Amino acid sequence: MKNRTVGSFVAEDFRTAAVFNKYGIDFCCKGGRTIDEVCERKSVDLEELINELEKLLTHQAENNIDFRHWPLDLLADYIEKTHHRYVEEKIPVLLQFLNKLSRVHGDRHPELIEINELFIGCAGELSQHLKKEELVLFPFIRKMVSATISGQPLDTPHFGSVQNPVAMMMHEHDGEGDRFRKIAALSNNYTPPADGCNTYKVTYAMLKEFGEDLHKHIHLENNILFPSAVALEQKFS
Repeated sequence: MKNRTVGSFVAEDFRTAAVFNKYGIDFCCKGGRTIDEVCERKSVDLEELINELEKLLTHQAENNIDFRHWPLDLLADYIEKTHHRYVEEKIPVLLQFLNKLSRVHGDRHPELIEINELFIGCAGELSQHLKKEELVLFPFIRKMVSATISGQPLDTPHFGSVQNPVAMMMHEHDGEGDRFRKIAALSNNYTPPADGCNTYKVTYAMLKEFGEDLHKHIHLENNILFPSAVALEQKFS
């Protein structure tokens, strides 16, 4: 693996670009260098870098899981540790790449400037959205599950009913869905132009994956977690 070029990793799986970026390794203009070579030049621990790459490349997405029968506290934990963490990790990388693309290519591809502005808005809104779920909604869902198991009464939350934060979260989901539909349209469904460099291609691939992950994230909440939480609350009344 150490004799493979940086560019070959990114060509195989665009997600490796985020690993190289983390270590300050240029995968775009200098993608022809080997892993061994860049680690020596950058004073990067070769074994550590290879371990991160192997972990990413061997990770398989969990498919065909029937989340409908999961306990609600477990589902909330899964969403937080899988989808929330994904958003928190990818936002800084995408912001950096989109800002770079806008500066370098924005004059010839002005749609990049609008895509960048849309994603900046997305990053700000989503960061606040996740905190509301993690600090308000998800803890109450866990309390309901705990009260159900213990047979203890459930105190009325400060927001009245779980339907109130659920309605707010679903409204915010709609806003992000609209935002990503605009990004998809502006990017020609995440298709880089013929003159696009490797950073261009990687950024569009990352944006596409981000949108797909957001779609799964919203599905789990809107269609499974939220309706089940509303139904569980009704049992206490």
